[in-house]
Amino acid sequence: MRLPDGFEFSPPERPATPKDAATVMLVRDHDGRLEVFLQQRVSAMAFAGGMTVFPGGGVDQRDADATVAWNGPGPQYWADVFGCSTELARALVCAAVRETFEECGVLLAGRSADTVVDDAEEYHDVRQRLVSKELSLAEFLDAEGLVLRADLLRPWSSWVTPPQEPRRYDTRFFLAEMPAGQRADGATSEAQSAAWSTPASALADVEAGRTRMLPPTVHTLRELSSYRTVADALSAEREVFRVRPNLVADDEGVRVEFD
Repeated sequence: MRLPDGFEFSPPERPATPKDAATVMLVRDHDGRLEVFLQQRVSAMAFAGGMTVFPGGGVDQRDADATVAWNGPGPQYWADVFGCSTELARALVCAAVRETFEECGVLLAGRSADTVVDDAEEYHDVRQRLVSKELSLAEFLDAEGLVLRADLLRPWSSWVTPPQEPRRYDTRFFLAEMPAGQRADGATSEAQSAAWSTPASALADVEAGRTRMLPPTVHTLRELSSYRTVADALSAEREVFRVRPNLVADDEGVRVEFD
């Protein structure tokens, strides 16, 4: 596997410590096929600028707030899956929910443990306050009487940015079905465009040079392409491994090697 053309390869003298992050593959069934929501990041972004990605971002220390009303598998389940502490596991799930809302306006929470808000537009102003860090996810959910729906998330994979990159993330990938009644958008300063696509179409765009993606996104789309429906993907039994790729420069560019 190779990195996209134009990728700047300038390894730091000492590897940076990876920052914990969460990303969510938001999927839906459309015309009998599974589709996934993708965003093209603005080229000015310090990490993955211009790349097509899933919604996601770094963990905020306030994501570990234990006061969040929660339904579904508890922090210990996620800690066992991702091989981390329960505190970090809680933060990762909260970050996944928060980042999905911030970046595409989809809120995985409801008024009760068995409901999901059917229109997240009413929280538009709150969304901007979350982005600016004026408000934490726990404060938002508590003020609105909302329950975080951890049961709507599925663990998928775990990727660590290669040590040769100056910005590094230890990213846990989640899968979630698009809630009925809600709408995913591209109303974020971090993306220049956003759209639904079948995994096969998204991969074809990469192959044709119409879009650029980092290896974890390409690999994950290849995995998703083997599932016909959302139900198939959600019911898949997966063991999460921590993938630690390395970058190697050669005459043809930069290739990715896996331990």
